[in-house]
Amino acid sequence: QVQLVESGGGLVQAGGSLRLTCAASGRTISSYAMGWFRQAPGKERESVAAISWSGGTTYYADSVKGRFTISRDNAKNTVYLQMNSLKPEDTAVYYCAADSILSRLRVGDGNYWGQGTQVTVSS
Repeated sequence: QVQLVESGGGLVQAGGSLRLTCAASGRTISSYAMGWFRQAPGKERESVAAISWSGGTTYYADSVKGRFTISRDNAKNTVYLQMNSLKPEDTAVYYCAADSILSRLRVGDGNYWGQGTQVTVSS
């Protein structure tokens, strides 16, 4: 089992930045692909970014390309999401997920999920 805990969310003004952290425990995530998702009120959960186990392959939703960066530190069992140039439409609960197959994360699936962290961007 892998336990995931997100942190780093908060309230920020439009144009600002936040860095989300997903800390894993219970098992090393070095063999898992990792992803970030978000769900805004009244909307379906969407994939934001995903990264392969080695970090060599990354994917981003079109809505965040050029603004968000996913990275990982397997030695620290941690995954990050750097979010720059934030917009009000980025407001959502952000979730971290792990799966052995990267393509599953790209379509919104995952074996393990965190509880989420709220990101609110004010205009």
